Amino acid sequence: MKKRFFTRFVSVVLFLFLMTGSAIASGQGAGPGAPSNTWTGDAAKYVFMFIGDGMGLQQVSAAEIFSGSHEKGEMPRIQKLSFTQFEGQGMSTTYSANSFITDSAPAATSLASGYKTDNGIIGMDPAKKVRYFSVADAAKEKGMKVGIVSSVSINHATPAAFYAYVPSRNDYYGIGMQLIDSKVDYFGGGGFHQHQGKEKDKKSLYEIAAEKGITVLRDRDSIINYKGEGRVFAVNPVLDSSSAMPYAIDRGEGELSLAEFTRKGIELLDNPNGFFMQVEGGKIDWACHANDAATSIKDVFDFDEAVQEGIAFAKEHPNETLIIVVGDHETGGMSIGFAGTQYVTFFEKIESQKESYTAFDKKIAACREDGKKSFCDFFPSITESFGLLNLPEAEVVSLKEAAEKGDESAKKKLSMNVSPLELQDLQNAFERSMKAEKERSKDEQTFLLYGGYEPLSIQVTHILNNKAGIGWTTYAHTGIPVPVYAHGVGAKLFEGYYDNTDVAWKTFSVMNLTPKEPLQVN
Repeated sequence: MKKRFFTRFVSVVLFLFLMTGSAIASGQGAGPGAPSNTWTGDAAKYVFMFIGDGMGLQQVSAAEIFSGSHEKGEMPRIQKLSFTQFEGQGMSTTYSANSFITDSAPAATSLASGYKTDNGIIGMDPAKKVRYFSVADAAKEKGMKVGIVSSVSINHATPAAFYAYVPSRNDYYGIGMQLIDSKVDYFGGGGFHQHQGKEKDKKSLYEIAAEKGITVLRDRDSIINYKGEGRVFAVNPVLDSSSAMPYAIDRGEGELSLAEFTRKGIELLDNPNGFFMQVEGGKIDWACHANDAATSIKDVFDFDEAVQEGIAFAKEHPNETLIIVVGDHETGGMSIGFAGTQYVTFFEKIESQKESYTAFDKKIAACREDGKKSFCDFFPSITESFGLLNLPEAEVVSLKEAAEKGDESAKKKLSMNVSPLELQDLQNAFERSMKAEKERSKDEQTFLLYGGYEPLSIQVTHILNNKAGIGWTTYAHTGIPVPVYAHGVGAKLFEGYYDNTDVAWKTFSVMNLTPKEPLQVN
């Protein structure tokens, strides 16, 4: 009897699972009470999909709290970002076909095509036999122009999901070839990662792109002033080792912002048939992988400025434009709250950080190569980059006396002084960072402390974040839902709680696009 009941129970559960999966794949929502994916109004002619990679509600909230922390007053204040004021707001689940914690490849595939797949796969089914087609593909079929912009390499997972299909997200060269052979009109931001292949034994993707008629622009003036026709690849003049744009906090002269690449895209894509543009703030994710709150917050601001370019365009075309802003997943397990600060936050301390962890890594590397500096010799660099202090005991006593009398400057200086425990943690991390990579321990405890990053950089950012009242749980992604924001034509369709696949189906519907059926390729 128990066996028969169990068999029936499993059958019912399997039936419901298959029905739910079918509903998701066909764009009909994700179960009872799911929001509709069908738009019955006029079609949107101009559509922006802004994707904050790794941007959960925590990253959005942190940016708003940081902005509000500059406002003086007794009550806590936030300063809203442009997109958190949109009229359409919802939440979406992010899990992939094989994990509750997705990576960017299946997350972007869901947002682009409306289908789930396994971690590591772009634009294909979990069996790697069927190709999915994206909103960008359907837009081109309709005669619209398409633009792809990202602050990370243009053949990285998120942008790739809108024009490519590969069994492995790590096939950067293959993805780059598919971009060149695609019908994307404008792509900009980061460059081609591994443009000569993983072994640097293949013809440069930049050369191939030029040979196939794509105008490749690589300096600020040529990008800003370009007025030509045809397909364009605008590459930031400065790229990091992964062919991504530098973090916003590290941006130097001659470089472009994500907003400027978005503005140029609007200029080149605007046409009577309309356009679809996907813009990714990809380094929000990278900063959160490294648990660097200040760098993440500055990249969220940079992302918000790009969204404002879309908003400015929408004001000129109010009845024809849809703007969608969504995170593909949350990264780092960021929390607004830390055990050491309990119910209080001090986000103004984040302002003390002047550069990203990657920029600070270079200072550590130089110290390691020098081989002569002690921890005490190096500490001024920590102060210069992050504002943390190692004050003499006599000065601490003096500052405490002044603080007790109401001296605000004394209180502020004391708050940035490291405790004996924090000082020891920094010294331990410094000693590890001074060792060559092959000499460092690889045990579990070391990974939990530093996550594979430069030990001293991680320890410094953790201490500063904790002093501000920010905590982290992981160096990877988390499985929590993410916010969705929408403005303009069909914005109300994006309200509610639904799956990330529904973001694609809603977009298809508002644009009045007919998605191509998945195609057997293997």
